[in-house]
Amino acid sequence: MSDESPADGLMSRLSLIEDQALESRAAAFTQIHDELQQQLDGKDAFSRNG
Repeated sequence: MSDESPADGLMSRLSLIEDQALESRAAAFTQIHDELQQQLDGKDAFSRNG
């Protein structure tokens, strides 16, 4: 079991991305953006329907 919060996990991912080559960073940041957007869209849909 991990004591890492979602924010800690995100910060760890961002730290790893920062060490990558520029092309890899762009793709990784895009992936994180897409994941966060899906979470926000899901919560928005829930609040409108709930």
